[in-house]
Amino acid sequence: MTEILEAKAALRRSSRQRRREAASGGRPAASEVCRRLLASLVIPADSTVAGYWPLRDEMDPRPVLSALAARGQRLCLPVVVEAGAALAFRAWQPDAPLEPAAFGTRVPGPDCPAVAPDILLVPLLAFDRRGRRLGYGGGFYDRTLAALRGRRAIIAVGLAFAAQEAAEVPVEAGDEALDRIVTEREVVTPEPFAAGRERA
Repeated sequence: MTEILEAKAALRRSSRQRRREAASGGRPAASEVCRRLLASLVIPADSTVAGYWPLRDEMDPRPVLSALAARGQRLCLPVVVEAGAALAFRAWQPDAPLEPAAFGTRVPGPDCPAVAPDILLVPLLAFDRRGRRLGYGGGFYDRTLAALRGRRAIIAVGLAFAAQEAAEVPVEAGDEALDRIVTEREVVTPEPFAAGRERA
C-alpha cells in the first residue's frame, strides 16, 4: 500500500507540471475536446450531464456544457457535502449564478434542485489506456462513481490534455475507472467499455 501511495504522489507531481505546460495553449484545446466528445458520444435528450467548474489549469468543460445547454440538455454541477462523502449534484445552466465553495471552486446555490446525473464529465491529473484516473487524492469522484454505479448504469468521461496520459496509473482498492477519456487529440475508449459495458 505504501508503494502505491508513493507512486501516486510522484505521478501527481509530474502530472501537475505536464498539465500546466499543456494548458498554456489556452482555449483551442477545450474547443477540440468539445468537438470530439460531441461527435463520439450519444447523449440521450432525457439524460442529465454533470460538468465541473474548472480549477487552475484543468481542462475546461464549459464549451461542452454550453453546447449541450444550446441543445436543451439538462446539466448539473457537483457539490462537496463533507469530507469522506460522495459528491452531491445540483441543477445548473450556463450563466446561472454560482457561489464560492470548497477548494476554490464554484457551485449552484442550495436553492437549486438536487439531481442525479447519467453522464459525468470528470477532471483529472493523469489517465492511462485502461481508463484509470489519478485525481487529487480526496477520493470524491471514486466514492461518487461507486455510489452511482451501485444504483444504475452511468458513463464517466474524463476530460484531459493528451500530455496527461501516463503509461500506467497506480491503483488501489476503491479506485473507479473511467468509461472514456477525451483529449484534444483523440477519444480513448478503455477495453471494458469497448467490449460492451452497459451504457446509460
